[in-house]
Amino acid sequence: MLKDTQKGKVIVLVAPSGAGKTSLSQRLVKHFPTISFSVSATTRQPRSYEKKGVDYYFISQEQFQEGIDTDQFLEWEEFYGGTRYGTPISEVEKNYNSGYITLLDIEVHGALNVKNIYGDDCLSVFIKPPSLEVLKERLEKRGTENEHSLKLRLERAKHELELEQKFDKVIVNDDFDQAYKELEQLVNQFIHTHS
Repeated sequence: MLKDTQKGKVIVLVAPSGAGKTSLSQRLVKHFPTISFSVSATTRQPRSYEKKGVDYYFISQEQFQEGIDTDQFLEWEEFYGGTRYGTPISEVEKNYNSGYITLLDIEVHGALNVKNIYGDDCLSVFIKPPSLEVLKERLEKRGTENEHSLKLRLERAKHELELEQKFDKVIVNDDFDQAYKELEQLVNQFIHTHS
């Protein structure tokens, strides 16, 4: 199993869609040269600002199913009308073999699976919006949701928020700079305590 060949550590950031985990992930990677971002695969269409192989690997449903059938994913989930997201094992192995700390920006259930696999070698952080109302405003402002998908994302967010206590730390992203400061301190502590 992957854990036996592990050279690095894992940091998992989880949040309801629109809570700010991607922005926090990007700043974390810029600040810590030993952290490498693990690019997930998805079957959804890229947004205008997203780049293949940087933001996601955009693949077909058939390619994704083949990845499931051949155990190529560390974790994967299906939601939002059949859209799938998953973490390729090859991404994590590549980072480990290079001695990096792997940063995963993934969904709640996948994150719990990863935490189960890596235990104390994994820091799991739940990024929480100040409220569902604020989350709704952020999603509307993003302009990527129609009324139906917005409703789905908010329903999913309610479910995800019920699971926040299962993570090592919860950070409320009300003020981005403050949330990042808390995350940075947490990551520093994790890297130095578990080295």
